[in-house]
Amino acid sequence: AKRRFRLAMSDYGAAIVLPGLIRRLRQDAPGIDLQISHASREGMLDAVLNGDIDLAAGVFPELPPALRRLSLFEEHFACLVDRQRLPASAELDLPTYLARPHVLLEMRGSGTPEIERALTTLNLRRHVAISLPHWSVAPQLIRGTDLVLTVAARGLHGIDDPQLVIRPPPFHIPSFTFVLVWHERRGGDQALNWLNRQIAQAIVHG
Repeated sequence: AKRRFRLAMSDYGAAIVLPGLIRRLRQDAPGIDLQISHASREGMLDAVLNGDIDLAAGVFPELPPALRRLSLFEEHFACLVDRQRLPASAELDLPTYLARPHVLLEMRGSGTPEIERALTTLNLRRHVAISLPHWSVAPQLIRGTDLVLTVAARGLHGIDDPQLVIRPPPFHIPSFTFVLVWHERRGGDQALNWLNRQIAQAIVHG
């Protein structure tokens, strides 16, 4: 079969979804082409509603009634810090977290509202020193600085730098579900349903 699918996801989503999916497609369905785009959460949902893309992968706490979803995995948050900038206990405690400047990953209309909501619940605030839309460069900003990066934990799995350490957030941030989203009018599209299954299996088996 030959077909081109249009998918939208962040670079975090691409790092999680694409490596395993591409290996499966090149082995079992080399006639399938993928066109990947990047947008905010709201932008991805609008594109699915308008028919500009076939499928969106990401975190969408609220969906319009016309959209359908498939849950792929539960994700939690983790903090990345420079080892030499940790307290003597080598742990990231709440006073240290709040005193440090932070890196925020944010596209217009997306950001990380889960973190801010968790802090607001505790009547706390953090200082965001750097806000940027690119996931892949963010860990590189932590080495040799006092910055803290709080992000989805799976995005930190490939980091291999002894100077960088991963610590749990010193307060509770609810976990979230990473999902696939498509329009209900595509429910009978067997090729798209097949791709959904391939993505789900790639997440589990690589």
